[in-house]
Amino acid sequence: MGSCPYCQSVTYTGDTICYSCGRILANIRSNKFAMEQQFHKGSLDTSYKMTKKPTRGGVAQTHTGRSIDLMKNRRNRTRHLVLLFLVAFIMLSPQVRENLIEKWAPGITEYVMGSFAPFHHYPNEATFTLDRTVVLVNSNSNGWAYEDIVIPTDIVSLDGEMNGFQFTDGTVPSPTSKIQRVESVFIYFDNGDSIIDDVVRVPTDGSILAVEDKIITSKGHSVWWPGYGVDNSSCSVGNCVKMEFSLGPGEIVVFSFQVKITSISYSWWDSNRVDSRIAGSDDGINVDNSGTFSDVEFRGDGEQFRKFTNPTWYDRGTRSNVEHGYAINAQHDTVIETAALISSTLPEGLKENAYAFSRASFDYLHSHVEYDKEAPLTARSGPQCLIDSLGDCDEQTNAFLSLLRTKNLPGWYVFGALADAEYKYWEGHAWGYILLPMSESWCNSRNIELNTCFVEASVDVVNNKWLLHTPNAYISWIEEPDATGTLLSNYYSPGKYSSNGMDRAPPVYSTVGNVETSGGHFKVKILPENLR
Repeated sequence: MGSCPYCQSVTYTGDTICYSCGRILANIRSNKFAMEQQFHKGSLDTSYKMTKKPTRGGVAQTHTGRSIDLMKNRRNRTRHLVLLFLVAFIMLSPQVRENLIEKWAPGITEYVMGSFAPFHHYPNEATFTLDRTVVLVNSNSNGWAYEDIVIPTDIVSLDGEMNGFQFTDGTVPSPTSKIQRVESVFIYFDNGDSIIDDVVRVPTDGSILAVEDKIITSKGHSVWWPGYGVDNSSCSVGNCVKMEFSLGPGEIVVFSFQVKITSISYSWWDSNRVDSRIAGSDDGINVDNSGTFSDVEFRGDGEQFRKFTNPTWYDRGTRSNVEHGYAINAQHDTVIETAALISSTLPEGLKENAYAFSRASFDYLHSHVEYDKEAPLTARSGPQCLIDSLGDCDEQTNAFLSLLRTKNLPGWYVFGALADAEYKYWEGHAWGYILLPMSESWCNSRNIELNTCFVEASVDVVNNKWLLHTPNAYISWIEEPDATGTLLSNYYSPGKYSSNGMDRAPPVYSTVGNVETSGGHFKVKILPENLR
């Protein structure tokens, strides 16, 4: 097998055209006898190259240069089949037509809508190096600066202490999948002239370097990785790298934190919309196998239920004479009213269905809240995002988690960065994780221990990623329970600086070198789910 250089779809020996995008595959021998001879000799070349002039999807060029529309006959056949179906449908009795509509209309509607729905495009797997660069400039007298950067870790498909589904006989645990693997971490230092003065390799195995054993660079900067603690020499958010700088008048220091990551797509959603190449969906959740709100506290030893169902979280207080209140607030009238409205749209049998309410809340935000490219510096709370019908990634996640907590569904934050489809542009990003239980009957029918029968899944509202991790998302830190929001403040404020002339530019993210992708690409359509 080979792969199409345009869309990465699988192609087979002898293909001269990619049947996914319709483009011609150059440098393929069309002589059947010659190909068979090569095959038997073991020398058949199955690699493909791009044509000099790529054509639009469905159009290919013959060896004479003539363009042919490969999809024309297929489209005509489809039109004939649709017309034949309509004629046959009209000839049926009214009662039969009514029964067919009731049974098949939702599926037909989704199929038709899906054909025209916009979509996001992702690789199945990617390896890349993400650079986070910060510039410090001391424009006055001697200045100092401290910086903490969280060291990312490997991330598996189930974040809690459970190790995936465990069966009642205790012999066949379902393994978790690694969705992010940290390959290496380096820090590069220069004095603003783009010439690297020092390179420090940071271990990714969780080992500790105490402040007493810190590394001193050629310019006198200090680097160590002490682990979590409460003193100034320790990390305030998980494991981190700590750096200390002392700059004279007019001095500049540039430090680049570069992490090489392999990230793999993973879906916790059991749906025919999920591309078959994506791992996870076979053990995923949907509206039919979901448990209820009351099942949540009996999954995973109730750990996430205890940690992440508080109705209020992170009181921002009053800043600049503006009352910001709790970032997540399930007790606010607007949140309660919105949750009731969402519940009212669900069929009677799904009022207590954990999946149905979560998905309906996700779709509600897509329909009623616009993305705000100029969001305020202090993020809107969940209630304010719903009131304004406007919000960025933090704000829409505040709203989503506020809605979940009206039903005691655990939801928490994950922080990192997100790239575009080409990995050319990055920005800091925040999204959510949620816990959803499978139903007791579904678990029992498969002899799965109830305590392990749940998913912990990623939900990115603004990017339409429902129970989905994609390789353009870099996970830096997953929220730990903290009602005060101190850990969050520490994450967003990673350094301290002398106020007399010391300037620090905001971090700039970029991709270093090439991005290696494998496993093809897939589409995620922007389409609400029919829960009826």
